[in-house]
Amino acid sequence: MSSLGQIFAMLVAIACMSCTMTTAQNCGCASGLCCSKYGYCGTTAAYCGDGCKQGPCYSSTPTTPSGGGGGASVQSLVTNAFFNGILNQAGSGCAGKSFYTRSAFLNALGNYPQFGKGGSSDDTKREVAAFFAHVTHETGHFCYIEEIAKSTYCQSSAQWPCNPNKQYYGRGPIQITWNYNYGAAGKSIGFDGINAPETVANNPVIAFKTAFWFWMNNVHSRIVSGQGFGSTIRAVNGGECGGGNTPAVNARVGYYTQYCKQLGVSPGNNLSC
Repeated sequence: MSSLGQIFAMLVAIACMSCTMTTAQNCGCASGLCCSKYGYCGTTAAYCGDGCKQGPCYSSTPTTPSGGGGGASVQSLVTNAFFNGILNQAGSGCAGKSFYTRSAFLNALGNYPQFGKGGSSDDTKREVAAFFAHVTHETGHFCYIEEIAKSTYCQSSAQWPCNPNKQYYGRGPIQITWNYNYGAAGKSIGFDGINAPETVANNPVIAFKTAFWFWMNNVHSRIVSGQGFGSTIRAVNGGECGGGNTPAVNARVGYYTQYCKQLGVSPGNNLSC
């Protein structure tokens, strides 16, 4: 072979190796992990957010939407009867009764299409049950928009420095708390979480979006990877686990098993923490 031919053959071989390496990077992630736009596996926003290729992506425009659900859609599970069955247990004087609506829930859900996906039909039902179990506990059956025991909840942060005139106590369905959560959620959703955290208590759609934002960043992967409801308690309020607040844990588990029964699915294992 001539030297020119040898050089050409080497270039072809290098190109083929490059193709192979690129393909190898394009994931094949384990269940519950997202394939990032750069071809790596993980569960945080860097992997499951914008450009996510496969897995439980939660960007509003994933490159390749993941399957899952097995025919069970969140919309079909969260009926008016299901949603209002929770809401109607709140007292008539509760501010949340005129704030939280199924319409606002579904509106916010449209920005998080991977909620309830990435697993089986049973996983979809369990995720819906788990979400509403925590929401029911955090808000008192949709009674409260804001936390009762208000505090500043400011942690020193270079990225999300607190506004000294604002407080970052729990607001919304999942009672999002702390300046760093408000800042990151606001950036993702499109509101100023640091300087206007009260937006969460004034706009029901944004309120539900913060709940989905927190859930998809911290809880969703635990459901689709089969870690059980107990793991979701640890993600939402880990301080209750290990005897920290057993009555609260039991209440969450009670709501979860109740909603699983309503949705016709076994609650699975590892219910407590």
